[in-house]
Amino acid sequence: MRVLPGAVIGWDMSAALALGDALGVPPLVMAELLPVIEAVMVSKLNEQMASGGLEGGDV
Repeated sequence: MRVLPGAVIGWDMSAALALGDALGVPPLVMAELLPVIEAVMVSKLNEQMASGGLEGGDV
């Protein structure tokens, strides 16, 4: 993940693409789906951090 103090800003796309490749996911599928999945994940993690839901090792 790419993070700033107090916020998640995205995924390491090189790692995400390598994981997809290792799992046999076609590159076109990854190119189509990863940005959408990343946006939702970043939004939800930042919401949880803002509400204090990730404090104390919840993750």
